[in-house]
Amino acid sequence: MLAGDKVSATAWQWDEQIGASLTVPQNVRPCCAFGDMQRVKLGPIPVPFFRLNNVISPQAVGPHKFASGIYHYTSSSASASGVAGGENNGLMYTQYGGFIDLAHVRDTADDTIGLFFEVLTHLGKEHRIELPSELGPRYVNMQSFDVKGLSADQQWQLAAHLAARLAYFKAESHEIAQWHGYSSFSQWPETISAYSLEDLYSNMLGAKLSLTLIQQRKMLSESQYNQNLTLWLNASLAELGAQPKEAVKAVLAAVDGHWWDSKQSIPSKFMILKRHYQLGDHQTPYLLTADLVPTTKAAVNNDATLQQLANSQPTELALADSLYGLPLDELAQLVLEVDENYQPSFAHMPDSVWQQGIVHTAFQTIANYAEIEDNKVLANLEIQAQLDTEGERK
Repeated sequence: MLAGDKVSATAWQWDEQIGASLTVPQNVRPCCAFGDMQRVKLGPIPVPFFRLNNVISPQAVGPHKFASGIYHYTSSSASASGVAGGENNGLMYTQYGGFIDLAHVRDTADDTIGLFFEVLTHLGKEHRIELPSELGPRYVNMQSFDVKGLSADQQWQLAAHLAARLAYFKAESHEIAQWHGYSSFSQWPETISAYSLEDLYSNMLGAKLSLTLIQQRKMLSESQYNQNLTLWLNASLAELGAQPKEAVKAVLAAVDGHWWDSKQSIPSKFMILKRHYQLGDHQTPYLLTADLVPTTKAAVNNDATLQQLANSQPTELALADSLYGLPLDELAQLVLEVDENYQPSFAHMPDSVWQQGIVHTAFQTIANYAEIEDNKVLANLEIQAQLDTEGERK
């Protein structure tokens, strides 16, 4: 299922009214800060008696709703899986796909569908697709090229791959925006989530799910898309080896102090100790390794499960960069511009990297500079921690 290369031969008919109703969503779902039962601060003040519980089990995953945005409730009658209530997004751990943030999966799945219809309508023509602004204007530049040699089915497939690729790079642009100070709510910084280790793998999973639905023509209405994505998401999580809630919590406890710091509070950026700066169309998940499995008596009940998870091989995900001999990045580019108020956050890199707009093929360069800066801060924090420890001993 995750290969995304099975194409249905079922007859189909293109109806432009479908595309008019399924456009690129204007809002993103709230994602999960990596960790478990984290403390929360509002400014410098801790929120008393509150811990954030964002871990969910496979059985709790709710039905999908296209463009659900920030708030949404789905009645039981709309659920293809029989699960009542909302989407119930949260953090999961899978044996072969590592941590999965369901909000990221769903957002990029929806973006893929929303982009597909507009890409298909304008395929081969010069066209600009406006996207929701973050650091500044975001848009897709579609280029003119000759499509006369492509059949209707080939044009459908080409638009599908372009949409999945562009939706995924839209997700990369969101990681960049968060690092440079963008937040959905002005009083709540999101730097903690920038380049979080589970984000882009989750985004690519969403892109591939919708890509396959498009290839098999299982998304020709909003209700059909919601029902099929609900089913395919659940099937893919099972294929990746989704773990029960207790096991997810055990894995998060095992990587505490390595991948995240439970002593810190949200939204402190460096509650997250390990980040993922490797962008691009091939993504490999982070899996629990044997050296992180605890050996204390307190962990004995989960030891067998953790040992089994630590011996797993990752399922890599990838998006095609060409189709029918056509390089996809030459056919359409996602562009991120930087407004004046965010420009100081780019002072650590040459102006030539970002000042004229950032094309998605340059996103890795931006991430490389972010990694350098984060490593500097982490090194200073480690030095300060050592000094504090030595001071306490004295």
